[in-house]
Amino acid sequence: MFVDKAKIFVKGGDGGDGIVSFRREKYVPEGGPSGGDGGDGGDIIFRVDEGLRTLMDFRYQRHFKAERGVKGRNKSMHGANADDMIVRVPPGTVIIDDDTQEVIADLTRHDQEVVVARGGRGGRGNMRFATISNPAPEIAELGEEGQERWIILELKVMADVGLVGFPSVGKSTLLSVVSAAQPKIGAYHFTTLTPNLGMVDVGDGRSFVMADLPGLIEGAHQGVGLGHEFLRHVERTRIIVHIIDMASTEGRDPFDDWLKINDELRLYDGNLERRPQIIVANKMDIPEAEENLSAFREKLAAYEAERAVETAASGGGDEGDDQAAEPLVREVVAISAASKQGVQELLYKVADLLDSIPEMPLVEEVVEVNERKIFRLNPKDDQQYTIRRDNEAFVIDSPSIEKLIKRTNFGSIDGVQRFARILRNMGIDKKLRDLGAEEGQTIRIGDYEFEFVERI
Repeated sequence: MFVDKAKIFVKGGDGGDGIVSFRREKYVPEGGPSGGDGGDGGDIIFRVDEGLRTLMDFRYQRHFKAERGVKGRNKSMHGANADDMIVRVPPGTVIIDDDTQEVIADLTRHDQEVVVARGGRGGRGNMRFATISNPAPEIAELGEEGQERWIILELKVMADVGLVGFPSVGKSTLLSVVSAAQPKIGAYHFTTLTPNLGMVDVGDGRSFVMADLPGLIEGAHQGVGLGHEFLRHVERTRIIVHIIDMASTEGRDPFDDWLKINDELRLYDGNLERRPQIIVANKMDIPEAEENLSAFREKLAAYEAERAVETAASGGGDEGDDQAAEPLVREVVAISAASKQGVQELLYKVADLLDSIPEMPLVEEVVEVNERKIFRLNPKDDQQYTIRRDNEAFVIDSPSIEKLIKRTNFGSIDGVQRFARILRNMGIDKKLRDLGAEEGQTIRIGDYEFEFVERI
């Protein structure tokens, strides 16, 4: 089964906790603090594996959680960092944040990778907090929580050649003739519901990957007939092979078919109009096809002449002018996929065109720097906060303070005092007094509530 979309949950590993410990060797009667730091949690990393072709594996596993870092140890020994979790995806996978719909990464190359959920940093042990005024601190940080999010995976087929056209024009038949692929073939619309890939051997030492994409219909760019599910796979192809039923077996005009499909491609993505395209006149073994082909060539020539006039009138088609942009190739090749007439000539033309254009399709890659962010207790950039009233309570909104709360061990008096000292140094105590906070009033920070206490 071909699966080209999946929604999964990812969570980086939590950092290990730092510990409170003191030296207790025989000849060190007043040993100092020796609590080690916790290890960092593992990252969730997506890596491209060119051996994969679908997102099938994500139908059975939808939750991915990396291991947490190891807790710190005594004698100043740090806990081990957790191993990163590597998740393999096929080339052509687009990773999207489900909440913001932001594209996290567009993975196209083998072994390309991106961090989609970072592990938390390990907490610091008490040896990190020793000062002249407090040489034996009983303070240790908890490990930072790993990043978690729901993401959407969308697969856009990576193929050199994409076969497009109305349903039942012979796309699957052509793929079955030129490759070892065995797509379902039937005399009814939408026989093909998912893309089929086949490796095509031209016969002169050259080869390429061809994709039989499900048939398009009018309104596909608006999602009609699962249009979006089909059209997104065209984006990855280097060449479009536009197959037309030149025998008009279903009573449609071949030239009208060509115009409608091109309109759908253009309306979905303007770049597809400029994608190299070869027009394949199929079913030429049927008597009516020759007459229709002659009429098609005449209409195509008139259309090209009309567009040339429009281009000249608009200023010669300056670069970046979408109205003047033309497909690079509009060559018509007559074949019969059923009898294999003209098929070899088509393969030669496709291979020659592939040799003359860039190796990979133009795709926008979103690069994420794979560097672990270092947690800082009180950097200037993290001193931003807002205070607002919520009935009788004061609410403090600050991501940095919420992060600090999660890393503070409130079971330790030293930890509580340190937390209060940081807030006081940030000016929060003074701001609360200015806003009218009184002894015993509730202060809410994230999911935590505290009582306001006047410091004497």
